Amino acid sequence: MCLAIPVEVVKILDSDTAIADIGGVRKEINIALIEDLLVGDFVILHVGYALNKIDPEEARRTLELFAELGELQDAINDNQQVIS
Repeated sequence: MCLAIPVEVVKILDSDTAIADIGGVRKEINIALIEDLLVGDFVILHVGYALNKIDPEEARRTLELFAELGELQDAINDNQQVIS
């Protein structure tokens, strides 16, 4: 399964590349598919390519849901260890 995630653009390097913040990790991404991109914009990232811009509020809500899912998975893993 492939997953596209919202990331924030923190630096634009040139017309094809930028640095994005991905949960505190900074990574170079390809932005060739997006016009008029600015620092602070949120984009949907899939396998290193920014596919389109996303509303900042929608991006934050999505990232919060991902964090909650991670916490849920951690709780499930903790309970499985106790039962085993």
